[in-house]
Amino acid sequence: MSVFNFFSRKRDLKEELESHINMATADRVARGERPEEARRAAVREFGNVPLVAEITRERWGWLRLEGLLMDVRFALRQLRKTPAFTITVLLTLALGIGANSAIFTLVNSVLLRNLPVADPRTLVHLGNNGHDCCVGFNGARDNGLYSYFSTETYEELKKNVPEFEELAAMQAGFGYRPIIARREGPQTVARSVMGEFVSGNYFRTFGLRAQAGRLMTDADDAQGAQPVAVMSDATWRHEFAADPTVVGSTFYVNTKPVTIIGVAPRGFFGDRLSASAPEFYLPIETMPALANASYVHQPETNWLYIMGRVRPGVDPALLQAKVNGVVRQAFAAQPGFSSEIDKKKLPHVQVVLTPGGAGIQTLQESYSSHLRLLMWISVLVLLIACANIANLLLVRGAGRRAEMCVRSALGAMRSRIVRQLLTESILLAGTGGILGLAVAYFGARMLLALAFPGATNDPIEAGPSMAVIGFAFAISMVTGILFGVAPAWISAQARPADALRTGARAISSGASLLQRTLVVFQAALSLVLLVGAGLFSQSLNKLQSTDLKLDPRNRYIVHINPQAAGYAQTQLEALYRTMEDRFHALPGVMKVGISNYTPMEDNNWSNGIGVQGHPEIHGSASFIKANGDYFDSVGTHVLMGRGISVRDTSTAPHVAVVNQTFVNHFFKGMNPIGQRIGPPTSPGDFEVVGVVEDTVYTDVRWADHSMYFVPNMQRNTSDKGPIEDDMSLYAGSMVIETDHPMNDMEQLARKTLASINPNLTVVKFQTFSEQIADMFTEERMIARLTMLFGALALLLATIGLYGVTAYGVVQRTAEIGIRMALGAERGGVIAMVMRGALTQTALGLAIGIPVSVLCVRFVKAELYEITSADSTVLAGAIASLAVAAFIAGLVPARRAASIDPARALRTE
Repeated sequence: MSVFNFFSRKRDLKEELESHINMATADRVARGERPEEARRAAVREFGNVPLVAEITRERWGWLRLEGLLMDVRFALRQLRKTPAFTITVLLTLALGIGANSAIFTLVNSVLLRNLPVADPRTLVHLGNNGHDCCVGFNGARDNGLYSYFSTETYEELKKNVPEFEELAAMQAGFGYRPIIARREGPQTVARSVMGEFVSGNYFRTFGLRAQAGRLMTDADDAQGAQPVAVMSDATWRHEFAADPTVVGSTFYVNTKPVTIIGVAPRGFFGDRLSASAPEFYLPIETMPALANASYVHQPETNWLYIMGRVRPGVDPALLQAKVNGVVRQAFAAQPGFSSEIDKKKLPHVQVVLTPGGAGIQTLQESYSSHLRLLMWISVLVLLIACANIANLLLVRGAGRRAEMCVRSALGAMRSRIVRQLLTESILLAGTGGILGLAVAYFGARMLLALAFPGATNDPIEAGPSMAVIGFAFAISMVTGILFGVAPAWISAQARPADALRTGARAISSGASLLQRTLVVFQAALSLVLLVGAGLFSQSLNKLQSTDLKLDPRNRYIVHINPQAAGYAQTQLEALYRTMEDRFHALPGVMKVGISNYTPMEDNNWSNGIGVQGHPEIHGSASFIKANGDYFDSVGTHVLMGRGISVRDTSTAPHVAVVNQTFVNHFFKGMNPIGQRIGPPTSPGDFEVVGVVEDTVYTDVRWADHSMYFVPNMQRNTSDKGPIEDDMSLYAGSMVIETDHPMNDMEQLARKTLASINPNLTVVKFQTFSEQIADMFTEERMIARLTMLFGALALLLATIGLYGVTAYGVVQRTAEIGIRMALGAERGGVIAMVMRGALTQTALGLAIGIPVSVLCVRFVKAELYEITSADSTVLAGAIASLAVAAFIAGLVPARRAASIDPARALRTE
C-alpha cells in the first residue's frame, strides 16, 4: 500500500467514524445528557460503524437486526471496492459449491428419493436384491435368499399374511420386454414403449389417485376381464398433449385391443427408479394374452417383485418369520425343490424384508458406489476451494491491516472486528452458493447425460429441489464460517501502534505460517485427486482396450420384439427366414445375424449343463440362440469344427457350438467335437459341432464365461412341452454387417421391418460401436468427472501458491531491494523466491504421495485390473503439480527480480 493510499483510506475512515460519532452524540443529548459528556461517551463506546447503529437504535430495540444490516451494507461497500478479489472468490466458491450441489442433486434423485406415494415409510419390499431380470431363478438357491416369486407364491402370501394392509405384485425386468402400443385410428404409428404388468391392487397399495379417469382395481386383474391399461401422466402430456379423450379410447398393445381407463398421478414413475419408466400399467392376468407369456401361472417360475404396506403395530421380526414360513410352504410344492438335495435347502429359504419407501432398488444398487465416490471427491475439491479462499482473505486482511489498526485505536472491540469480517465471508459464501446452484443445475444435467445416455421418459430430476437448495445453503454457510474464521481472527489482532508503521512490516509471522500451511494442504489434496483421476482414466483405458474378440466396423444392432408384434412361436421360423431375405436384398448388406441377444448388451440367458457319459461333469453356462450368419456378423471366429448353418433348422439334428471357456470347463483333455451336452436331467440333447473363440458378452469383468450357441429354432430334445411355452425362441436382436458405412441404415431397417409387418417396429437402433461403448458408461462418467475435479483442484492449488508467493514478494520488497542494492543477481533473487514456492509444493507432495497410495485401497473395487497406485500415474500427477508450482512461482519471482532497489528503499 502506498503512503498516499494509506492516508487517503485513513482520512475516509475518520470522516465516516466522525459522522457516526456525531449521530451517537446527538442521540445521547436527545436523552438528556450534557453535550460534553455525550461526546466523550460516544467516542468511548464507539467501535465501528455497526456499533454506532446499535447505539443510535438502542431505544427502539433494533440492536441485533440493525447491527447486522449495517455489517452487510459495509461489507458490500468493501467488496465493491475490490472487484478482482470478489470475482475470484465468487467463481471459486461457485465451482466448489456447484460441484458438490450437482453431485448431491444426483445423489438425492437416485439414492435418497422416496416413491411419490402415500406414507412411504410403511411400505416393505419382500427381498433384499434389486437386480432386475426378466424371469427369476427357478428352484433352490445356494444362499437361500429370494427376491423373485411366482404368481402362486404371491397369492399364498396375500391369503396367509393379514399383517399387510395391501400386498402388490409387479413384473420384474419389464425393461427387457417392452410392448408395442398404437392408438386406434388412421395414420397412428406403433411405438415400442415400456409397459409393466402389475396386480389389480397396485395403485391402491401405494395410496394413489388418478390424474384422469380411474386407476386399476382387483376386478380388472381377474381372469376373463376385458384388457385395460393405465397410462403414465408423462406419456399422456408429452405424447398426447393431455388430451382428455385418451381416457376411454382403445389402444392396440402387442396388436391386441386395450381400453385406457385412466392416467396415473402426476410425478408417479412406478415402483422403481429407472432410466426408462413405464408408460403403460397393465393387469397381470392379461399378460398371457397380451405378451404371450405362458409362465405367468407356472408355479416354478419366479418373475414377480412383491411390495406391501404393513398394518400399524405389527412386529417386524414376527412378520419376517411368518413370511418365511409361507414362502417355504409354497416352495415345497414347486418342482425345483423336488430332489433330495434341494429339499435340504428348503429350511434355509429366507425372504429379507427391506424398506420399500424408495421402491425396488435396481438403479440405486447399480450407481450407489460411484455416486458416493463422486461425493467424496467433490468434498475434497470444496476443501481445496476453502483453503484457497482463506488464503485470499488472509492477503486481503493484510492489506486492510492499517484500517483495522485505526478501528482498534478508536476503540473498536476485537469481537466487533471479527464479526464484521465474518459477515463479509458469509456474504461471499451466500452469493457463491446462489451462483453454485446455477452451476449445479447445468452440472446435474451434464451428469445425467453422462450417466444415462439416450434415456427415454427419464424420471430422474436434474433441477434443484428443496433438499438441494437446503444443501447448497448449508454448505455455503459452513464454508463461509470455515474459510472466514482464521483470517478474521488474525486481522482482529491488529494493535493501534501498528497504524504508525509501514504496511510492509505490519504483518505477523503467524499469518504467513497459516498461509503456507494452507498451500501445502492444497497441494497434498490436489495430488490425491490427480492420482485418482489418473487411475480411473487408466482403468477406463484398460476396459476399452480389452480384446473383445469382436469386430464392430460397419455393423449395426437392430433390437426387435416379434413377441410384441403378435407372432406365435410356430410362426417364427418363417419370419426369421423372411427377415434374412429382405435385409440381404438391401444393397451393401453382407451378413444378417439374428439372435435372442448380442455381445456387450445388458442381457444374459443361462442354464444348467451336463455332459453325456460324464455325470461327474456339470455346471452352468450362458446360451444364445442364433442363425447361420450370426458369428460372422459379430466378428467371432470359429476355431474348430463348424458354426451354425442355414441347414440347422428345427427339424434337423440338434447341434451346439461352444466357446473356449466352455471346453476348458466341461471337456478337460477331451476332444469337444462330437460330445453331447444338455440340461443335467438330459445331457444328450445337443451334439457339439464347433468351437468359437471367447467373445466378451455382458461385461468385460466377467472372466471364465462359459457359453454355448444353438440354432434359433432348435429346442432341447427332452423338452416335450408345447412350443408355445418356449420363450427362448423369440429373437431380440439383429446384427447387420455392411460393406461400407451406411448412415441411413436405421431408416432402412425400420422401412424393411414395416414392410414385413407394421407392428414389427425397431425397439432400439445402435451401431455396434455405440452398443459396446454404452457398457462403459459408468466408468466413462467416473473417469471424466475425476479428471475434471483433478484439473479444478490443480488450478485452485496453483492460484493459492501464486497468491502466497506474490504476497510474500510484496512483503519482502524492502529486503529484496537491499539485497539487489548490495549486488544480488536477478538469477539469485528468482532462485530464492522459487525455492520458497517449490519447498511448499514438496511438502505437499511428501504428504500427498503416501495418502494417495493409501486411498487406492478404498477405490480399487471400482478399478479394472488395478490394485495399487501405478508408478506412471503417480509420476504424471507429481509432474503436473510440479509444473503448476513452477509456473505459479515463476511469475512473482520474475517480478521480484525486477524490483528497483532505490524505489524499494524509498518506500521502506
